[in-house]
Amino acid sequence: MGAEAVRVSTMEPPPNFEMVDVGIYRSGFPEPANFDFLDSLKLRSIVYLCPEKYPETNVGYLRSRGIRLFHLGTDGNKEPFMTIPKDLINNALSVLLDIRNHPVLIHCKRGKHRTGCLVGCFRKLQNWCLSSVFEEYQRFAGAKSRIADLKYIEMFDVTSIRQCLLGIIYQYHHTCGSQVRRLAYQERS
Repeated sequence: MGAEAVRVSTMEPPPNFEMVDVGIYRSGFPEPANFDFLDSLKLRSIVYLCPEKYPETNVGYLRSRGIRLFHLGTDGNKEPFMTIPKDLINNALSVLLDIRNHPVLIHCKRGKHRTGCLVGCFRKLQNWCLSSVFEEYQRFAGAKSRIADLKYIEMFDVTSIRQCLLGIIYQYHHTCGSQVRRLAYQERS
């Protein structure tokens, strides 16, 4: 090779990365080593669930790509008195349901507890049975699974988000040969 340096893309996903649904992904906190991988997703939005300020390196990355940051910071569900505010989950679900934000990445620090609660509430909105919701949560949380999170997901009332979504219409997209239900805000002229 000549004197020119060759840049090799590692395409390393963030920890606990997985596709939740078409256009919706979850993970732990993305580091600069994950930026090439995130580029491949062509993200429009990120839902960040930690209370801490988003690091400048990551903010610069988002700005340079035109990615919108929804900073909905919260502490996790910790016994006995700390719970994720329901309004925060409703706001996050509204971001996920608005296809103008897709593709969107949901993340907290490790992609386990706060992310798991949001995805669990999203699954309830999709009418998943509770045992499947819990299995998915536990697959990501592993040995650090929290009973408080499982209780939170179980008690989350999906009618609250449905009431917040007045003015929303159903759109159907054909993806990979299957019909996927999506909600989109109705454009007003």
